[in-house]
Amino acid sequence: MKKPLLIVFLIFANFVESITANEQSPNILFISVDDMNDWIGCLGSDRVPTPHIDALAARGLLFTNAHAPSPKCAPSRAAILTGRRASTSGLYSNSHWWRPAYPDWITLPHYFKNNGYYVAGGGKVHHHTEGFNPPDQWHEYHPLAEDKDLIKNYLNKRGENREYLTDMPRHPNGSLDWGPLEVDDLEMGDGHTVNWAGEFLKRKHEKPFFLAVGLFQPHLPFYAPKKYFDALPLDQMKVPIYKADDLDDIPTGGQKLAALRRDDLRMIENHGGLKHCLQSYLASIAHADTLIGILMDSFENSQYRDNTIVVFWSDHGYHFGEKDHLAKDTLWERSTHVPFIVSAPGITPPGTTCDQPVDLTCLYPTLTALCNLKTPGDLDGVDISPLLKDPTSEWNMPAIIDFLPGNTAIRTKDWRYIRYAEGNEGEELYDLINDPNEWTNLFTTHSELAKHFRTWLPRNYATEVPRKGDYDFHPGSYHWSRK
Repeated sequence: MKKPLLIVFLIFANFVESITANEQSPNILFISVDDMNDWIGCLGSDRVPTPHIDALAARGLLFTNAHAPSPKCAPSRAAILTGRRASTSGLYSNSHWWRPAYPDWITLPHYFKNNGYYVAGGGKVHHHTEGFNPPDQWHEYHPLAEDKDLIKNYLNKRGENREYLTDMPRHPNGSLDWGPLEVDDLEMGDGHTVNWAGEFLKRKHEKPFFLAVGLFQPHLPFYAPKKYFDALPLDQMKVPIYKADDLDDIPTGGQKLAALRRDDLRMIENHGGLKHCLQSYLASIAHADTLIGILMDSFENSQYRDNTIVVFWSDHGYHFGEKDHLAKDTLWERSTHVPFIVSAPGITPPGTTCDQPVDLTCLYPTLTALCNLKTPGDLDGVDISPLLKDPTSEWNMPAIIDFLPGNTAIRTKDWRYIRYAEGNEGEELYDLINDPNEWTNLFTTHSELAKHFRTWLPRNYATEVPRKGDYDFHPGSYHWSRK
């Protein structure tokens, strides 16, 4: 009797899946980039031209005050794709796998898969390293092609017996490297992802689809086609302004985060490489922008252009000396402020902006609501559909950003409040209208104002979940066993 019952169950499951979504349900094109801060044209930056991202903003709604839920790849993406902040999950760093900690949690793509959508992903959507991308998330997945493999072939062809383009004394994690490659955009790792996505958009799909396209650029190593370096002369690079006494009014928690990777920053500065590093980062942004243009051309020429919600986001920002810091891992504006664009046909007026604060845990509840799916009730994220329909709507929610246990930033329309794990002894407050560089900590003179922001802090911080080293991971069966 077991086999007939199984057949009946599968038929019923397929039936439920078929009726949850229908042909009129909107598709989702879910585009992400990695480590891209707010240096794009539509957000007011003139550092590097980004015509294709700007064109995407012009077709929908640009959030000018959007923030990553965490200033680190894995915890940010875990928060976005589960709809739950790090303070709720205990997924605080790149050292935590989300699936063994929460085997029953249904991520955003998996939820759409369970509700009648054909779900495909390519590149870096979840964190890209082994164990972050369980196969049950997708109907199909195109794996990330990393440029670290490309560089080896490139140097071999040139007859150069070395591993890196730069001559830095150290290359931490094998990724602190940068420079031009004499290759075409589509030869790069992300080019393979965009080619795959373009082919996907040419196909006839019987079901509505959720297509996640995850670009690795402009993540380290900062490799990009040479043409972008030619367009960004080294002598025109302006490194961010560093104020010598900037950290004098920062509490211990902030000092600790600012010091992360400072030895790498000093090495780059002492080796005279900061301008070249910055040039390479900007070239990587330009390369990512071109690929987004190629992807959007494929989309515009597809049969799905009029019934697809397009979302574009970055997982966090990046420092190049601001606050005497390199890379991400801080709770200041440079690490958390990110591009975020939504184009929803019939909902978002083209070319509009919204300056209300949002963090990207909003994606899960918002996309399910826009697709008329029941939103899970235990998410931290907030549905921002009211802002999509009317960007001037009254909005009383801040953006909330966690990083490591006990550390949280609250970003309102005009202010940033930070409290570190040492509690009321470690707080910062910035008036971002008059002090956009966050140079003056006003907490001691505006402590009463800080009381209001404290009401948004997590009531409790989840215990940090077991780390990768606590498990044996079995890739063939994609499961974990505790050591």
